[in-house]
Amino acid sequence: MKNNLSFETEKRIRELRWVERVSTLLDSKFKVAGFRFGLDPLLNFFPVLGQTITFATSVLLVLVMFRNGVSSKAATKMLLNSIFDAILGSIPILGNIVDFFFKANQRNVKILKEHYNEGKHEGSAKGILTALFLILLLLCIILFYLLWLFGKWIMEIFTG
Repeated sequence: MKNNLSFETEKRIRELRWVERVSTLLDSKFKVAGFRFGLDPLLNFFPVLGQTITFATSVLLVLVMFRNGVSSKAATKMLLNSIFDAILGSIPILGNIVDFFFKANQRNVKILKEHYNEGKHEGSAKGILTALFLILLLLCIILFYLLWLFGKWIMEIFTG
């Protein structure tokens, strides 16, 4: 009878292989004229539904990787890849083109392999999340400033 540790290792290997297969299906399963692509850019021809399906699948893959011991830093990088892909992919026409080239799931599998094989992406995600928060804060400040300038300009037009 196998011990529990062996079962856990086999389960992890099985799940990580599943992650690789699904990532390949989404990003690089098909080849036409030497160019590889997957279901992700094809599904995005169906507005909202296609993007929702591919984003949900990408997040599911990250959750499976996180459940199997990927560090919070690696999981955060993977989620950012998936979010970036979803945001760019949601832009009409341009998003379809981007989805043929920005393969978030394959990037995430690369992060996964680097994490397990090379010991990269270890540790906490505090630095990444702090930088992301500061960038978003700066963008909000810039947006509010531009809105204030726009409001001032509108007021000058109406008050003469």
